Amino acid sequence: MCFLFVFLAFGIAEAQQASWSPDRNIEIVIPAGAGGANDTTARIVQQIFQKHGIVSRPIVAVNKPGGAGTIGLTYLSQFRGDAHYLLNAAINVLTNYIIGRSKLRYSDFSPVALLHNEYLVTVVKADSPLKSGREMLRRLKADPTSLSLAIGAAPGGTAHLAMALVAKANGIDVRTFRTVGFKSFAESVTAVMGGHVDGAFILPAPALSGLESGQLRIIGITSRVRLSGDLANIPTWKEQGGDVEFSASRFILGAPGMTAAQIAYWDGAFANLVNTEEWRRTLDKGRLVSNYLGSGDTTHYLQRLEIQLRGALSDTGLVKRSAD
Repeated sequence: MCFLFVFLAFGIAEAQQASWSPDRNIEIVIPAGAGGANDTTARIVQQIFQKHGIVSRPIVAVNKPGGAGTIGLTYLSQFRGDAHYLLNAAINVLTNYIIGRSKLRYSDFSPVALLHNEYLVTVVKADSPLKSGREMLRRLKADPTSLSLAIGAAPGGTAHLAMALVAKANGIDVRTFRTVGFKSFAESVTAVMGGHVDGAFILPAPALSGLESGQLRIIGITSRVRLSGDLANIPTWKEQGGDVEFSASRFILGAPGMTAAQIAYWDGAFANLVNTEEWRRTLDKGRLVSNYLGSGDTTHYLQRLEIQLRGALSDTGLVKRSAD
């Protein structure tokens, strides 16, 4: 009888490990303030999950801003093995670790899904003498200080990294560039349109109003191939000089130590989410590129991305931590 009890108990535990589903509220952690791109994406995920019944339990989106994303990541780290907590992550999860701002690495958590890529564009004022990315590179090779270029909110951000990768691919030291920082991509756009800087590396969405009004032109994009839609005529940097591909990826991290069954549940949930019409409209509106990957492929993607980011940050002179 004792043997039978132990056998049954083991069988129940094994069955519980074989499948998992949430039994209480889900929390999507947003490591940023309300109203930004991270916040918007997380709340769209929340809405789609609930509207289509993809996730049966209620979902709460919680903002944990501060520390360039480190506060949200630290918060998630407290819930080891609890798959009711997810974080909507951006590449600053990786860059914060590389430059020594955070002790937490992406591999300390449970990579769940890659949601999309967002490639960076290089914009100039509509009447700028720079007619192409190739011409910009020619000017910078001759004199790296000849142009002033906006890099968004901070050194080491996505714009600065994109600039560094384009520079390296063309044999130019990005540290010699005359860069200008602004509080946001919107301010970078305003500076370009006002003629205060010669160009800017930015995400596509903040540039749309300037493009539609005819005040801006795009002269390059960091995608490997040309995109579709209203960005179809934009030449890639690969076409104009150097093998460059870089995007501001958005991905989902789960709490540390999630089980295979927990990861499998979220694999299925996000696979269903990215096939909804609402998600496709979200990507189209933001000029985002669909690139859904499940948990295993996301882990491999982040491994490669970390190597790329470490190289770019080294080129900018911001690396403070040696490679592991």
